Amino acid sequence: MVIPSSIQFIDSALSCTTSHALSYSDPEQKWIIQKHLTSLLQDYPTLNPSIDTFNHNDGTTVNLLNANGYLFVSHSSPLIAITIWLHENYPYMAPVVFVTPNPTSKIHPNHPFVDPSGATKSAYLLTWQHPKCNLTGLVHNLVKLFAIDHPLFCASPSSSFTHPSVVSKMEALDRVTGAIHYDIVALAAKNEEEIEELSNLQAVMNKRVDIARSIFFELDHERSTLKGKVKELTEEADVLMNWLRVHEPKAAVVTADGEDDDIDDAFEAVGKVSNLMLDSLAADGAIEDLIYALDKAVELGVVSFDVYIKQVRKLARDQFFHRCNIYASD
Repeated sequence: MVIPSSIQFIDSALSCTTSHALSYSDPEQKWIIQKHLTSLLQDYPTLNPSIDTFNHNDGTTVNLLNANGYLFVSHSSPLIAITIWLHENYPYMAPVVFVTPNPTSKIHPNHPFVDPSGATKSAYLLTWQHPKCNLTGLVHNLVKLFAIDHPLFCASPSSSFTHPSVVSKMEALDRVTGAIHYDIVALAAKNEEEIEELSNLQAVMNKRVDIARSIFFELDHERSTLKGKVKELTEEADVLMNWLRVHEPKAAVVTADGEDDDIDDAFEAVGKVSNLMLDSLAADGAIEDLIYALDKAVELGVVSFDVYIKQVRKLARDQFFHRCNIYASD
C-alpha cells in the first residue's frame, strides 16, 4: 500500500508551476508518470519519491522526479541502494538507473550491468518501449538480474548465468549478456598476460639484437684491420720484389762459382756457430709469426682451443731450444 504522503508529494511535484517546477510539460505525460510511480511504490514500498536536479552528459540540467531506496534481493546478500530517475521525456525515454555503493560494500569490478560509477544498463532499459515497459517491470527485472549477479563487491558473482531454467525472453537476454561479459573479461585478462609475456620476450630479443649487432661491428672492424694488414704485406712484398730485381744479378755472381744455386747461399754465415745462430734466429722468428697466426685463428674460430694449446706448447718447446742456441752462440 502506498503511503498517502507519497501520493501527495507526487501530485504536488507534478502540479508545481514555480521556478522549481519539474521538466515534464505534457499533462498526459504527467498522468502516466503519476500512474507508473504510484504503482511502483505500491509494489516496492522500500522506495520513496523525491525531486532533484539531474545533470545530463552534455551539461544540461533538469528538475526530475526519482524513486530512491533499497532493493531486497535475498537474505544472503546486502540491500542495494538504488535511484531511478524519470527522464524528462518519460515514458518514451527509458529511466536512468544508478546503484549507490556504501562504505562497506563497493560495486563489484567488471560487473556486466553496473559500471564503476553506478550507472546501470540492462536489456530491459536498452529495449525500452512504451507502453510495454514501465517502472514496476523495470524494478522487477533488476531484482531478478541482481539475484543472478549481485552488483556489490561483498557478494561474489554467481555462475547461474548458464543455469538451465525456464525464463522469459528478457531474462534469457540478460543471462546471455552476463555470460558473454565475463567471457570477454576472462579473455581480456588472458590477452594481457600474453601481451606481457610477448613484451618481455621482445625485450630479450632486443637485447640479443644489440649483442649480435655489437659482434657484427667487432667482426667488421677485425675484417677492416685484416684488410689493412694484407695491404701492408702486399706493399712489403712489392718492396721485396723490387729489391730482388735489383740484387738478383749480384746473387747470381756470388753463386756462379759455387756448386749450389740456391739464393739462400748468398747469405751464408761464416762458420758453423754463426750458421747455427742464423738458423735459430730464422726459426725463432718463424715460430713467433706462426703463434701470432694461431692466435688470430682462435679468435676467428677457425682453430679449436684444444688444437691451439697443443700446437702452441709444441712451438714454445721448439722456440725454447732455438733461443738457447742463440744465447749460447753470443
